[in-house]
Amino acid sequence: MPLNFGQARDLLNTFQFRELFVQQLGWSNPPSPKPATMTVKECTITRRQIADLAGVGVYEIECQTIPGAKIRSAIHREISNLQYECLLIFMDAQRTQSLWHWAKRESGKTLPREHLFTRGQPGDLFISKISAMVFELSEFDSDGRVVLMAVSDRIKAALDVQRVTKRFFTEFQAIHDNLVDLIGGIPDPHDRRWYASILLNRLMFIYFLQRKGFLDFKNKNARDGDVLYLQHKLAECQRSGPDRFYGGFLKQLFFEGFAKPEEKRSPAARQALGAIRYLNGGLFLLHRIETENKNITIPDDFFLRLLKLFADYSWNLNDTPGDNDREISPHILGYIFEKYINQKAFGAYYTRPEITEYLCERTIHQLVLDAVNTPPGAPVLPGTRRRAYESVADLLMDLDGPTCQKLIRHVLPDLSLLDPACGSGAFLVAAMNTLINIYSAVTGRIKFLHNPELTAWLKNIEREHANIAYYIKKRIITDNLFGVDIMEEATEIARLRLFLALVASAETVEQLEPLPNIDFNILPGNSIIGLLRVNEQSFEKKQRQGNLFRQRSYREILEEKNRLIGNYRRTATYADDLAALRNDIDRKKKACAEILDDMLLDEFEQLGIKFEQAVWDESKNREGKPKKRAVAIADIQRLKPFHWGFEFDKVLNDRGGFDAIITNPPWEIFKPNAKEFFQSHSDLITKKKC
Repeated sequence: MPLNFGQARDLLNTFQFRELFVQQLGWSNPPSPKPATMTVKECTITRRQIADLAGVGVYEIECQTIPGAKIRSAIHREISNLQYECLLIFMDAQRTQSLWHWAKRESGKTLPREHLFTRGQPGDLFISKISAMVFELSEFDSDGRVVLMAVSDRIKAALDVQRVTKRFFTEFQAIHDNLVDLIGGIPDPHDRRWYASILLNRLMFIYFLQRKGFLDFKNKNARDGDVLYLQHKLAECQRSGPDRFYGGFLKQLFFEGFAKPEEKRSPAARQALGAIRYLNGGLFLLHRIETENKNITIPDDFFLRLLKLFADYSWNLNDTPGDNDREISPHILGYIFEKYINQKAFGAYYTRPEITEYLCERTIHQLVLDAVNTPPGAPVLPGTRRRAYESVADLLMDLDGPTCQKLIRHVLPDLSLLDPACGSGAFLVAAMNTLINIYSAVTGRIKFLHNPELTAWLKNIEREHANIAYYIKKRIITDNLFGVDIMEEATEIARLRLFLALVASAETVEQLEPLPNIDFNILPGNSIIGLLRVNEQSFEKKQRQGNLFRQRSYREILEEKNRLIGNYRRTATYADDLAALRNDIDRKKKACAEILDDMLLDEFEQLGIKFEQAVWDESKNREGKPKKRAVAIADIQRLKPFHWGFEFDKVLNDRGGFDAIITNPPWEIFKPNAKEFFQSHSDLITKKKC
């Protein structure tokens, strides 16, 4: 039987790990379940095997407090002598904290992989990991056996890597290309291709909701919606006439259903759509392409083919690695985008999840440790104690009231993480998962601390929000994550992936709160070209020359921009003028961008930068020597500069800058010219003389 998510959550939260493995994951009872005592590096533990499959053992390791990282690795080595492949679940004596420890063996090295779960924390993300270890009856041979390698691979899939579905990408690519040819009413080829991506992104988002039972629901406290909602609505439209699905239904679903609460929808929309949750988030506001092209048409036959493709796959909103290659989870959106672009000149790379997770964990964990640990040599304040944690796992296992206060009130909310080439958001999603693991451990611990202030804080959140995991993710997405990419299509997918990760936390329709407005957290632009700081006097001089904002200072313009963006971000409930507010912000930003681009042009001229104009040599029928000319404003604008000092001034000024830049490492090798490099540093190196 497949994993029962609700039962698995209950077993996990009550620390019934043997029942979890045997009843839900399909493992066998162990040959010897009796506990045994062992001492490793002066640490005495109780070892109890709770499950076994193909010679791979799962052990509970109980001790008064969970030991440090070095002792955990030593215990693993000792137990590996008894059973080479093993998964250890370290627990404290009160069974309130568990640390799942598995060792990846690679190139002669043993690399520990650890995952902390605390009693009381939301279990959805953790279950999405371990569900990769499910074994069903059909996977056993006639003698009831399964090969060891298969079990090892499942543990690796759960605790180390995630797989990517390539077959879906191939079929999706053909569907996308077909849609580009079928769209009517958009004459510009680039906009037509872009709109094909916008439409497919929306439909995949809706399909995830559909498979979760959130569309046309009967009971908002259950998941009883129509799991074939789009198929049924398409059939209804076809019975009423040809090619009515896009114009007659989808546009109502986008701009009435998800963009407005039920009481704000037209009577026709309420009747046609059924029970649809208002989502907000900017995803279903009119796009620029839709505003400029009001007569878009798409034939019904396309949607028949698309929905048939979608129905051939299993859709899992929890980003769980599947047990076959026909499971679609949100990370496939990034894979589709980055493989579809497939142009390294644009910096479009698919980054494997194990890389994004590793880099984000190492970076964010160090930031948290630096904020919590007592600096070397610093005095310890009265009533506090010196803290010197070596890992976040050690920190989370030693949480007390003051540490929880510091993490919840200051450290975690104030972190600002940037991916300046975010692509489809792989690093942003990994950063969010890293943060929610820490948040979840802290909120889980608060329930056992009996600290009045923290308890009141948690109860207030639980009173205002039906799902605390949803609230935490929404807070992370709004407060901590920022991204830039030169391709606007990439920023749209990055926002979409974050929305899907957020929606995954909702267990019922009631828990599905409006999405955050993060249009101005993740922005399009060329992150390596632009003004890091804006000289206010130069800006004001330029605007006087252009007769723009005549009586207003740069500081006033900046404050208005931030106020409007703040209003847009805080609009969690329905606002009739949300699209108008966003468009007003965009217009004001565009006017400022013209001045900022002109200021950047001045800097280029001061640096003596020239534009190399390509020249065609007619006599030789080949490209000739480039001709240098002065850089023009049109050249600057084609570079799509991103002006950091204007776009992210609140982070740079109020927060003192970004805490960390998390992005793709440089995969290509750059080989400098040694002579050219050293001659600027030494008189001994001279240029060649002709």
